[in-house]
Amino acid sequence: MELTANEEQKETGKAPKDKKFDLQPGLITLMLGGLSLGMAEFMIMGVLPDVAQSLQVSIPVAGQLISLYALGVVIGAPLMVMLAGKFPPKQLLMAMMGMFGLFNGIFALAPNHETLAAARLFSGLPHGAFFGVGAVVASKLAAPGREARAVSVMFAGLTVANLIGVPLGTWIGHQFSWRISFGIVALVAWITAISIRKWLPNVATQQNGSARESLQVFKSPAFWTIIGISAIGTGGMFTWISYIAPLMINVSGFPAGSMMLIMMVAGLGMAVGNFIGGRLADRYSPLKTTASLLLAMIVCLLAVALLSKYQVISILLTFVTGATAFAVIAPMQMLMISHAKNAEMLASATLQASANTGNALGAFLGGLPIAAGFGYTSPEYVGVVLAFIGFLFCMLLRTIPRQLSVQKHPAV
Repeated sequence: MELTANEEQKETGKAPKDKKFDLQPGLITLMLGGLSLGMAEFMIMGVLPDVAQSLQVSIPVAGQLISLYALGVVIGAPLMVMLAGKFPPKQLLMAMMGMFGLFNGIFALAPNHETLAAARLFSGLPHGAFFGVGAVVASKLAAPGREARAVSVMFAGLTVANLIGVPLGTWIGHQFSWRISFGIVALVAWITAISIRKWLPNVATQQNGSARESLQVFKSPAFWTIIGISAIGTGGMFTWISYIAPLMINVSGFPAGSMMLIMMVAGLGMAVGNFIGGRLADRYSPLKTTASLLLAMIVCLLAVALLSKYQVISILLTFVTGATAFAVIAPMQMLMISHAKNAEMLASATLQASANTGNALGAFLGGLPIAAGFGYTSPEYVGVVLAFIGFLFCMLLRTIPRQLSVQKHPAV
């Protein structure tokens, strides 16, 4: 039986030389899952008018499909992990990708809005659970000291989705049919399930207790502090990305037709930042890295608010802000895993649900000053406040005893 990196270290007393975070087939399968999940989550925004027209519903009604997916993520992330906590992670990941492919397939074939809405809700259920369980598995596959980089490989699927998958799927939806786009998502999900079965090693996790025992993590002050970092602190990024189109068109002066290229710049920044965040977390500890990146986010958002009227600078800031926003993902995931011994998968999946709360919170609060007439740079100031609150949560976490944590990384 193949040993995990941590098991090999215990057996030999040395860190494995070959089992690194890069290009492991098992990690590539997780990245492929992230690609399909990212396409399903974000592609709907680009093809929403096509969906509305084909089903003869209004844009606001079709827009409910975005909220339904987010609701599915929030419900499904902790629920699915608790219900299936006794199953091996490999089986869980296969089942979730199979389920995800099934409901996206139904979504692609749905004859009416009601079926579409139900399929969209159920397709969101495996999203957070897959990333939560996958993050734990990725960290177990890595050599000691490279866990965060391994997690960042899985989340690279999201960046590839934003960089290539979503623009391509949106183009296919416009030129041919949005149903083909979501059929492709279903196909990628099923390919992922097959590849997980073939290439992902069996990995033991520390979630060996009952669901009731795993729920004890919800009593941990550290757990809720990290949820606050995710749900509020990362909301700063969503105040920016949610309103990037009117910002770039009305403030920076770019034509509307250039938004696809601008979003690709943001996606490229996210891809670069994702790997940088993993390396920083492995080197300096997840908490230090998360706190530092939230401070960097504050600087980026202020720069966007003050300098977006200059086109060249605006493009540079799009790349840098995207990089900073995604750099925090892997460190936060490792931060949660390190504070949730014996409930790693449940805690990790719950963190994914809280990230969707940050998405909704950032978009909602960022829209308030625009509605009040303060202009398209005003959401960035709201984002500054949210990111600073996240930083304060990081400082609070330093004072909380690590009662449920493993001792892999220092707290400060």
